[in-house]
Amino acid sequence: MADVAGDTLIIEGQAGRRVINGSIRVNGSKNDAVQAIAAAFLFKNGLTLANLPQIDDVQKMLWLAKDLGAEVKISGRTAFIRPPRMSRATLDTEIAEKIRASILLTGPLLARYGSVTFPHPGGCVIGERPIDFFLAGFRQMGASVRHRRGSYEVNAPGRGLRGAAIFFKNQSVTATETFLMAAVLARGLTVLRNCALEPEIENLGRFLRHAGAKISGLGTPTIIVNGRGLLVVHRPYQVLPDRIEAGSFAILGALLAKRLEITGCEPSHLQALLNLLEEIGLRIKTGKNKITVLATGRKLKPVNLKTHEYPGFPTDLQAPLAVLLTQAAGASVILETIFESRLNYAKTLISMGAKIEILNPHRLAIVGPTTLTGRKVTSPDLRAGLAYLVAGLVAKGRTVVHNVHYIDRGYERIDERLRALGLALKRF
Repeated sequence: MADVAGDTLIIEGQAGRRVINGSIRVNGSKNDAVQAIAAAFLFKNGLTLANLPQIDDVQKMLWLAKDLGAEVKISGRTAFIRPPRMSRATLDTEIAEKIRASILLTGPLLARYGSVTFPHPGGCVIGERPIDFFLAGFRQMGASVRHRRGSYEVNAPGRGLRGAAIFFKNQSVTATETFLMAAVLARGLTVLRNCALEPEIENLGRFLRHAGAKISGLGTPTIIVNGRGLLVVHRPYQVLPDRIEAGSFAILGALLAKRLEITGCEPSHLQALLNLLEEIGLRIKTGKNKITVLATGRKLKPVNLKTHEYPGFPTDLQAPLAVLLTQAAGASVILETIFESRLNYAKTLISMGAKIEILNPHRLAIVGPTTLTGRKVTSPDLRAGLAYLVAGLVAKGRTVVHNVHYIDRGYERIDERLRALGLALKRF
């Protein structure tokens, strides 16, 4: 797994000038790619994945698949994964503890090999992300769970997992994906209720159905799966465009662009954001696989925002949007409803000059417009790190962002791509 060299970015701020007039292409979705890698273990003849982003989370998931005994061949943005006939089904602790997506492997591995051992999954520290409902779901499907020496040992004795009725107490993307995949190889009928509705889940389900799985209810809160055994497919899994990356670029364009065309994306997956940008005062044009953000010359307007599960406003975009609202004329309020501790980035924006009041752990009040001033900051997680990068670009003076490896988890070669738009940043 080759990481991008350099963990620090030096950013020369544009002091609010609209300097961008160009286009940028969106890469494949991180969230779709990692679940597709896990789904490869459902296939008898292996699975080819296309449009993979070349980011750290994907590299780590491919490494985990290989460590589990799978044949893994990588060529650019395409990978072929052939699962082993037998596997010890034990996730490498060092890697799995660093990436939340590692838990996606547990469902397919348990369903195919009858057991799985894994540590508590890692990833960004953005509040409580429990796995109790994963363990409870596995028990409902007939598995036993034991926790010892820092790992969970899950076993499905006899004939393996059986179908079950599972209700998710929260709409969880990873739980919905994990049990959708496990149910494909379980005996009998599985009914999943209060499912997440993200387009990546629907993309996965449609592909599995094409390969022979019996799945109904995709795109609704109730998904029904009738287990039928290992799947066979003869076409690649096409990873969706990354809607969070596209949204991040749209917010950057709202701040710094006269005109920014975002290509290779799916505008319908970002309707909540695009509507909000128009309310703030940008002109938004959409076409087939592209979004264009246009400045209007008018002052940006404040808005009140509440994050919500898809199709609502994505929690992964609220930190960069907060940067945009520091430049709006008036008072805005952000309410974060998905994760605890996801507003901690606000203290850093305050240190850069933003007028933000942290009302409580879930609510911010932002008054603008304010001039941000560059400073040295340290990225605590993927999305806050991207917000610091955006803040540095809009600020006056120089910003130094440390821990860029967090940003690399979701944004491929972000410094190179933004330099191509004429922005001044370098990595060292």
